[in-house]
Amino acid sequence: MVLPQRKHRSLAHGVVEQVTGIIREGMLKPGDKLPTESSLMTQYGVSRTVVREAISHLQAAGLVQTRHGIGTFVLDRPQSGLGLDAENILTLRDVLSILELRIGVETETAGLAASRRSEDQVDELAGALLEMQQAMAEGRSAVDADKRFHLLIAQATGNRYFVDILEQLGNAIIPRARLDTPKLEQDKPADFLERVSREHDDIYRAIERRDPEAARAAMRTHLSNSRERLVQAQRRLEGALN
Repeated sequence: MVLPQRKHRSLAHGVVEQVTGIIREGMLKPGDKLPTESSLMTQYGVSRTVVREAISHLQAAGLVQTRHGIGTFVLDRPQSGLGLDAENILTLRDVLSILELRIGVETETAGLAASRRSEDQVDELAGALLEMQQAMAEGRSAVDADKRFHLLIAQATGNRYFVDILEQLGNAIIPRARLDTPKLEQDKPADFLERVSREHDDIYRAIERRDPEAARAAMRTHLSNSRERLVQAQRRLEGALN
């Protein structure tokens, strides 16, 4: 029986999680050879197709390199800047870690933005929010508008370092840009997007009325909800591998 593509993708993400963890914990070092496809199939109880898809993801992230006829080897990847290279944010575990960082950083960002924003910045924020909501209503990707919304809040603080952090992360600050979030969460896309839209609206309104504490609370709620939804998705993926 051929597994559905969605099932393949979920299992592949699980294998990527496991192998990435082994590499980052130093059990596989730069230059080390990964186990063979057959070994990985046996170890994780998955098909050859799943293993090859997982290795493809690892290659795209720059964690490994395949030498045809020889095998797949772990690469030595030097970190740059703050070490927040978006291409390294590959697995659900990575996205969850980034969300934890964002809860700390962006909660304060929202509070400062509420205190410091200009009227022009509120207008820009409203435009990004409207663009996001229109894209969701029309079934188009709202990732670019969502990212712009968060960057505008960072800019409204007047602190360039908040902006630098979010710009380094790029699309990785929006989980659904990296993952098929509604499917992972076993949620109806319309319901998922409605909740996301409502959470962003709460953030905007608090900043608009210059309420720092409400802005902090709304941002923390939004990011904490995203994290909790993905924690449940991670548990389901891990259960599929066991």
